[in-house]
Amino acid sequence: MLVRLIYASKVRDGLAPGDIDDILARSQANNARIGVTGALCYTGGVFLQCLEGGRREVNEVYHRIVGDPRHRDPAILGFTEVTARDFADWAMGYVGYTADNRALFLKYGPRPEFDPYAMSAASVEALLHELLGVARWKTVRAAG
Repeated sequence: MLVRLIYASKVRDGLAPGDIDDILARSQANNARIGVTGALCYTGGVFLQCLEGGRREVNEVYHRIVGDPRHRDPAILGFTEVTARDFADWAMGYVGYTADNRALFLKYGPRPEFDPYAMSAASVEALLHELLGVARWKTVRAAG
């Protein structure tokens, strides 16, 4: 059985750009071993991540994230069984505050800021899919 978990977390103060690259590299290495894939979006001090894989494995990854001191205020925004993965390759995207992106954030949320905490699960998932087209994505191929 495949599941999709979408969560948001805020970055701890003092997180450097190299720390974000480290999070991506470690996530890809750790998750590839257990068959978890997904996408990680970062903007305005907030992570929005989709994890896909087996139920036990996805839960294991999420609990590891909750224990990571670089994350604060983690919140599960969506958890569902799926028939297929939407994010078969690991990718991390940076989404800037452009006029187009503010309109996109407003399309799915109550404000023109990137605030996945204030969005419904369906809106967050739809936003993730639209972000695939506008974010600067750094794809890291899933092993296997």
